[in-house]
Amino acid sequence: MPARTLDHLLGEIRSCTVCAPHLEHGVRPVVQASSRARIVIIGQAPGRRVHESGVPWDDPSGRTLRRWLGLTDEQFYDPDIVAIVPMGFCYPGSAASGDKPPRPECAPLWHERLLDELPTDRLHVIIGTYAQKRYVPDRRKNLTDTVANWSAYLPGTIVLPHPSPRNQHWLTKNPWFEANALPAVRRRIAECVADDASR
Repeated sequence: MPARTLDHLLGEIRSCTVCAPHLEHGVRPVVQASSRARIVIIGQAPGRRVHESGVPWDDPSGRTLRRWLGLTDEQFYDPDIVAIVPMGFCYPGSAASGDKPPRPECAPLWHERLLDELPTDRLHVIIGTYAQKRYVPDRRKNLTDTVANWSAYLPGTIVLPHPSPRNQHWLTKNPWFEANALPAVRRRIAECVADDASR
């Protein structure tokens, strides 16, 4: 896709109002991509802080995610390195125990058009249950079992839990994630960054 055409598509996404009647805080689609990005992060939906700033993963969850991936802020926010394509592009609002689920309209409406224009040898970083349900067809019965099976999805896919501070109990209960999965995750991410630098 020529850069100007991709820019047009991103403009369409950022001006989308399809879900406006369901978004109590208003529409503010958050997306990052370029036709060179070989690392594609597919998570849940922006939280309140990201809704306010317009910067993806601009919150404590994002700081944890960058640490997990071994990426600097500069690398993470370089669209030629990382594309950020959430399951829902807008903040869905809060519920009793966290944020509401991502709006179901977004992924069917935009993902295929956007992902089809990214490099075919891209690495998918799939974060949380909602993204796993769509992008990990052979996932296990629950998120923990799927993430525990992390090595089976490499080299093309990395599966992660959500890096929210609310998941600290999960991390404490599953020490293998930090000890075994994350070193392999960082190696795979570093390979992609090095490949990009050599092109």
